[in-house]
Amino acid sequence: MNTSLNYVIGVDYGTDSVRSIVVDAASGQEIASAVFYYPRWKDKRYCNAAANLFRQHPLDYLEGLEDTIKRCLVQAGPGVAANVKAISVDTTGSTPVAVDESGTPLALLPQFAENPNAMFVLWKDHTSVNEAAEINRHAQSFDTNYLQYVGGIYSSEWFWAKLLHVLREDELVRGSIYSWVEHCDWIPFVLTGGNKAADMKRGICSAGHKALWSEAWGGLPPNEFFASLDPVLDGFTDRLFDKVYTSAETAGTISKEWAVKLGLPENVAIGVGAFDAHMGAVGGQIEPYHLSKVMGTSTCDMLVAPPVDVADTLVGGICGQVNGSIIPGMIGMEAGQSAFGDAYAWFKNVLAWPLQNVLAQSALLDADTIKKIVDETADKIIPALSKQADALPLEESGELAVDWINGRRTPDANQLLEGAFMGLGMGSDAPRMFRALVEATCFGAKAIVERFREQGIPVKGLIGLGGVAKKSPFIMQMMADVMDMPIRIHRSEQTCALGAAMFAATAAGLYPKVEDAMQAMGQGFEAEYFPNEERVPVYAKRYERYKTFGQFIEGQTTELQPTNYQPQTLESIA
Repeated sequence: MNTSLNYVIGVDYGTDSVRSIVVDAASGQEIASAVFYYPRWKDKRYCNAAANLFRQHPLDYLEGLEDTIKRCLVQAGPGVAANVKAISVDTTGSTPVAVDESGTPLALLPQFAENPNAMFVLWKDHTSVNEAAEINRHAQSFDTNYLQYVGGIYSSEWFWAKLLHVLREDELVRGSIYSWVEHCDWIPFVLTGGNKAADMKRGICSAGHKALWSEAWGGLPPNEFFASLDPVLDGFTDRLFDKVYTSAETAGTISKEWAVKLGLPENVAIGVGAFDAHMGAVGGQIEPYHLSKVMGTSTCDMLVAPPVDVADTLVGGICGQVNGSIIPGMIGMEAGQSAFGDAYAWFKNVLAWPLQNVLAQSALLDADTIKKIVDETADKIIPALSKQADALPLEESGELAVDWINGRRTPDANQLLEGAFMGLGMGSDAPRMFRALVEATCFGAKAIVERFREQGIPVKGLIGLGGVAKKSPFIMQMMADVMDMPIRIHRSEQTCALGAAMFAATAAGLYPKVEDAMQAMGQGFEAEYFPNEERVPVYAKRYERYKTFGQFIEGQTTELQPTNYQPQTLESIA
């Protein structure tokens, strides 16, 4: 193979921004990078945190795509653009949108430009909790368990629950929608000049983990499954897809319009898209039975295993297991936590409230000075808390928290659960509460590992990826202590974008398979945290208290729900 003077572009759509990188396809060296923060999202438009409603406008995505790639190519210098061979994209998920027959998101049409239901429903939007509960109850009435490959429990963060909620809530959208499309499938469609939704290539990653597609029943569940759930879904599968593709395959070639717009050759291959954590696991050089933890606003935990080893094993309560969703030819398993970095950001915002609200009333300072003081001080809160919390003695008693600030993703999805603290007293201060919150997120990670092991899938090691993994030795050391396992931290600053670049190189034919691209382009590991033998047994005892506290909180949540709500557990679905 000849990878000399060949470049690929990886595009990583996150919750707050999109980042593109230009990578040398031979070495994986990052030649240029650029980030674009979504302006509408930054202004908190189309969102209502109190109602768990989070929508993103497609213009944020399109503007970011053009801006970052063009700035990357300027940075890279003369000659690079002409040798770009492929672009691949990862996105958050499940983040779907309603499109018309041409594949255009409804929010790009004038009559829907300000309608949140016509926009992308962000992964952490939990407005469809009731629809998810209905899907879980409904699935019990069929001889085939259509939820068996998504952990046995359908989540409000996923494809069908969000679609059903939008169709029920918005008559105008219901009358104009043709299909329902994941963000990771739409961007490649756009880049290839797609103009017919029915021709859109859908990735196995999003289809298998969120949309109930499975080779076991030859595609999506039958129309009867959805029509009997709600007539608004009758016939909808006919407008979706029956074939799926791995991210090692191409969605097509860049359109002339986008080639001119970006300044790229007209033969650039566009890879099939996938979710950020799945491509991030590849960028982070995932190994069989090593849990690859992408730690950002939430966590996504990836594990791959050979199909012959997995056989008929089904892990309950995770986000699915799909052949080829991470590495073609391997079973990809996904789990994760609904809030990780988001939990720390929430606590920071609580502490920053006086700055943002009391200082703003000062007549001695102008608005720009106040904003500068607030921003600079807020940025120092988490580092300062980490330093103070790290110095606290570790005791079996003391403040304890559960980490369900944004509900629970796994094990056993329940987005109605809430975070909580216990053991607070007059001596409880910000560092102690922060320490308890960090510990809770580590305990939530441990619960995921326990679920894999309990159900026959070994976890032999941990790989840490993402901003939290690289920036917080305090959190990573606690993770190693709580897990009683070493955790390696990947060197790359942008494992998701780098993983997308590896898939781009594979889709372009520069490597025969993604494992080869991963080996050649991987950047290795920069640090490893080992368990502190003195702390491990203390954390083990505190973990038991965490589980007991969690059971209490979950019981209280159930009691406070409306009488028509039935939380789903593995036992209730069996």
